[in-house]
Amino acid sequence: MIIYNITTHVSHTIKEAWAEWMKHKHIAEVMGKGCFVKYQFVQLLDIDESDGVTYAIQFYAENMSSYNSYIENFAPALREDSLRNWGKEAISFRSLMKVIA
Repeated sequence: MIIYNITTHVSHTIKEAWAEWMKHKHIAEVMGKGCFVKYQFVQLLDIDESDGVTYAIQFYAENMSSYNSYIENFAPALREDSLRNWGKEAISFRSLMKVIA
């Protein structure tokens, strides 16, 4: 199993709207591409929240082929949509992980 993790720092001014957009639009669009079998959406705790809140969304793919299909065919447009909607108020970084146990 491969985990595609997107960690996003969101300013306080948009955190509620961004979380709603994520839950009701963006995650559904990603999952609708058929590349991932499940996801989880979490908020990081025990960190400095003075300038915003940090969330992570983890998408689970059965193999690298599914992940690569998403990255090559769908990720660019979805990333652009996020940037167009939130600009620098939501800054993301991505990581890729492999489930060991």
